[in-house]
Amino acid sequence: MSGIGIKQLAHVCVLTHDIKAAEHFYCTVLGLKKAFNFTRNNGVFGFYLDSGGRTNIEVFENPKAPFAAQGQADHLCLEVENLDNAMAVLRQHGIEIRDNGKKFGVDDTWQAWIKDPSGTKIELFEYTVKSAQFVGGDREANW
Repeated sequence: MSGIGIKQLAHVCVLTHDIKAAEHFYCTVLGLKKAFNFTRNNGVFGFYLDSGGRTNIEVFENPKAPFAAQGQADHLCLEVENLDNAMAVLRQHGIEIRDNGKKFGVDDTWQAWIKDPSGTKIELFEYTVKSAQFVGGDREANW
């Protein structure tokens, strides 16, 4: 890789108004393992989640943070082993899956969309052997 030598995405930071709700969603519902907490004044105000390899999700509580649609990351994407199974577990936890379930993307991946308790959009991906992320090739967007 040229440039400054970037290896991969290290983490995505998500803000929340409710740290306990965020922890329940990411750890219990999604099943991500907490790597460590950020503490202040004997209380947790943030945490790091292991999302595979050396990539993490960082969550911080900020009760006054506005959740605007501009100037912030649009969404985070998590690869899952089996999208049908993932959706079944999410539904058991009462999580709404946008557009009633999965769709096949123009990049030849299966995808579904959910939101965390603060409204952060999360795309769930199940790659296929033809996924553009592995085989390349331009794709005509249908949205």
